[in-house]
Amino acid sequence: MHSVPQRCAGRPLAGGLVVPHVSLIHNGHAVFGSLDADRALAAFLQRLCQICGQRLTERCYLIVRPADEERGCSPEPALHPECLPYTAQHCPMLNGTAVRYRSSPILATHPAGRSCNDPSCPCPARTPDKGSQARRGRPADRYEAWMIHTRRYQLVPHQDEPDLPSGISLHVPILRKRLLRRAALPPSHEALLNLLRDALSLDD
Repeated sequence: MHSVPQRCAGRPLAGGLVVPHVSLIHNGHAVFGSLDADRALAAFLQRLCQICGQRLTERCYLIVRPADEERGCSPEPALHPECLPYTAQHCPMLNGTAVRYRSSPILATHPAGRSCNDPSCPCPARTPDKGSQARRGRPADRYEAWMIHTRRYQLVPHQDEPDLPSGISLHVPILRKRLLRRAALPPSHEALLNLLRDALSLDD
């Protein structure tokens, strides 16, 4: 078990886990897996770690899926090397315990898992982005962590809103790649794999 990183020693906890700096806090409740848009934007622009909220140092890690590699940018704020192991251990999507993306449409259920009728509440938009819609209910992707020099940190402008970043460029020298989880197999592939395992065990 990875202990809480020293950089996160002062961060709030929810259920015994560190609440990431960019996580949505709704009505006093931390919503793991949902980003606070303002905090995420500030993390991109100010080069902050998405977990502890402190400035990135000499090297940082970027979270990368195959689709991100194809697009050439990581859509999440970066992490300190010290914050990655804790995150990889406790995030269900990174540690492999989540085998599918959420299937519930955000329009039907609030991102915080509870209704909100307060017009002054800075809730996130309820309309999912194209990436979220495409992933909904699908098997989880392969996730890697790519280390770069922070001096190579470059933001990629959003295609529809050039003033906003769509992520951090992957078209820079990569110092190290670390596999966080393999892609989850579709049920049909998993069934075939189990049949193959059974056949091989009969030969023993």
